[in-house]
Amino acid sequence: MPSAPASRRQDGETELSPPEQAWPALRQAVDPFGMLSTPWRAQLAWWTHPQDLLQQANESWREALALYEHGVQRLLGVQPDDPVAPKTEDERFADPIWLESAGFDLLKEGFLSLDHRLRTLNYQAPGLSPHEQQQAHFWVHNWLNAIAPSNFFWTNPSAIQRALETSGQSLQAGWANWLRDLKAGKLLMVEPDAFQVGRDLGTTPGQVIWRNRLLELIHYAPATEQVRALPLVICTPWINKFYILDLNEHKSLVRHLTEQGFSVFITSWKNPGAELQDLGFDDYLQEGLGEAVRVVREFCGVPQVHLVGYCIGGTLAATYMAWANRHYPAEQMPVAHWTLLTTLTDFAEPGEIGVFIDEDSLRTLDQLMARQGYLDGEAMALSFRLLRSNSLIWHYWVHSYLLGEPLPAFNVLFWNMDTTRMPRAMHAFYLREMYLKNRLVQPDALTLAGETIDLDRITQPLYAVSAQDDHIAPWQSCYKIRESVNLAAPVRFVLSTSGHIMGIVNPPVSPPKRAYWVGEPRRNDSSEQWLAQSPKQDGSWWQDWTAWLHARTGEWVPAYPAASAQFPALGPAPGQYVLEK
Repeated sequence: MPSAPASRRQDGETELSPPEQAWPALRQAVDPFGMLSTPWRAQLAWWTHPQDLLQQANESWREALALYEHGVQRLLGVQPDDPVAPKTEDERFADPIWLESAGFDLLKEGFLSLDHRLRTLNYQAPGLSPHEQQQAHFWVHNWLNAIAPSNFFWTNPSAIQRALETSGQSLQAGWANWLRDLKAGKLLMVEPDAFQVGRDLGTTPGQVIWRNRLLELIHYAPATEQVRALPLVICTPWINKFYILDLNEHKSLVRHLTEQGFSVFITSWKNPGAELQDLGFDDYLQEGLGEAVRVVREFCGVPQVHLVGYCIGGTLAATYMAWANRHYPAEQMPVAHWTLLTTLTDFAEPGEIGVFIDEDSLRTLDQLMARQGYLDGEAMALSFRLLRSNSLIWHYWVHSYLLGEPLPAFNVLFWNMDTTRMPRAMHAFYLREMYLKNRLVQPDALTLAGETIDLDRITQPLYAVSAQDDHIAPWQSCYKIRESVNLAAPVRFVLSTSGHIMGIVNPPVSPPKRAYWVGEPRRNDSSEQWLAQSPKQDGSWWQDWTAWLHARTGEWVPAYPAASAQFPALGPAPGQYVLEK
């Protein structure tokens, strides 16, 4: 039965019919993230656009005929090209056995054809907003990933072959792995005891020289007799533990910086519980980064520092820079120049994480955080795993349970599972004001710590790094910092190959594994224009950055000790906060 039409109120606003009024409440109660409702609305949208639906039906018919022809050729012993070839990064069907068997090849191609058609239908659904299309595509894609034939024993030829080769030992090991994960309450990517922070990870020598309820400030021991006078303050993301920048002696950005003659300080954030639920973004600005900058200036006896911000730590650094340029006279500005690493300041196009950002989703998170006092790290980790469900969920499902393989001892995966909590007030503000309303790039739209925030007040030189395959902070969105800071601010922008983590944890190696583009964009240059005119260089951007830093961080001075009389050692690095679960 059709719903009653909407009517027009006297004030000119549209008055929704009772069914239309009930829909948002129903979705909020049953499906706040649109897992079922947005794909359903996409289906309904096609039925209300019959001409577009007919065109899609014709496309589906052509694909079905191509699949039928492929099947006939396989049955005749011919090896034709795949109608829908798996993407190069899709390892689910990489085993040659999927091609050797005509039956499994047809199963694979039938699934890939269905996957391609349904994802296209949802992503192009007429009459839906771009956000609704993105949600529908995202959830259909995840449902399809879950039912892929590679995820089930009897439809995975690799698993069957492994079971035969091992006389069933792989199935026995897979069952043991299943019980292990059942006990852990989650699908593990690495054994919980594979590494120990302070022994295997976060091993660069240093001392905690200052601590408050929000952070510990670590100063790394100098690796050279002399250092540059201007110290570096690294503001790490509190969405993860800081030691991603100090994994081991071969993959440590902080160790590299100390070896290059810089005095390095880093933030290690408190893993907050319900008792800190009222911590806000203001507190992270003042008690967190603001205090870290103050302490480092006093410790080294210098008027200014170089500030580095990574991910959400970079968003805080950008906010601090705008705040400080408003709060201090120009001659007292505590930061001389700064660096951003894969940082969003303009959230208009936040990438795939945007699928979780709308009023219904945030309202649900608000209610959850109000009960707990924080957002649990496991819940946040699951949302990021869903963004790459094939590689971060189903890969481990197949290899652990169907193939019976042990978990790899990979330090980045260990760090990824070493989750942290988000304080209720801070996280609600960050998601709503930054992501949903995009107020950081709106001049004076935010007031923090008593000052209005306008990125255009920032005139200090900036070195900004983004990553080509970053799905958390898309590089084109990171690039928009050039449009936001003042025209007088010199900007050097870098695009590294790889993603959000490995694009940053990118030590120089021989032969080079990665590459980067680097150049100074003009304010009106689009990201495409900048990329077209910027040279690509093999190797790590670390070397370009350290050369840029050496030119700006002052004279060589005797190395600052790891701790001092004014700021005595409170304990060795990596400190206490990073060990909190």
